[in-house]
Amino acid sequence: MDSFEFNKFAGAILFTLLATLGVGILAEELFTPHHPEKPGYEVAVAEGGDAGEAEAEVEEVVELPVLLASADIAGGEKVAKKCVACHSFEDGGANKVGPALYGVVGRDIASVPDFAYSDAMKEHANADGGTWTYDNLFHFIADPKKFVPGTKMAFAGIRKPADLADLMAYLQSLSDSPVPFPEAAAPTQ
Repeated sequence: MDSFEFNKFAGAILFTLLATLGVGILAEELFTPHHPEKPGYEVAVAEGGDAGEAEAEVEEVVELPVLLASADIAGGEKVAKKCVACHSFEDGGANKVGPALYGVVGRDIASVPDFAYSDAMKEHANADGGTWTYDNLFHFIADPKKFVPGTKMAFAGIRKPADLADLMAYLQSLSDSPVPFPEAAAPTQ
């Protein structure tokens, strides 16, 4: 290779490096990043008032019988669409990933034949006295992993109490002999 060929290669490499450096400097000038004085995100906090007012609002706790008294079966049927992938709701329905739910209210916990319950659910059935009451169903569906640690149910739960009450009303309607809702306690004076 003669010196003229070498100079062409060296010139091409130097031009590429110079062009890359120039584009980098130009990009920094055009797109200058804005660095905050203090790194992180600013969280807006309500000002004024005492410390008690600044705390997160606590949702009013309503007793289950009161929720059930205003529950809507049609609303519960809509909520139950989240469960259809794993459970059947019709009379004589087959077990899927989860057991069939027709007649679940008042039924013994972990008692559906031909369904492989987790050991945790079987232990819970023995420890709890063994039936699916409205209270048990309400708390289980709200947070299955918390109510029965070790359950195979992978559902995260339904957090809204009104949706849970609607679902309880729908589950009550899925029975040949529906279990009545619990009575609300009389207010004490």
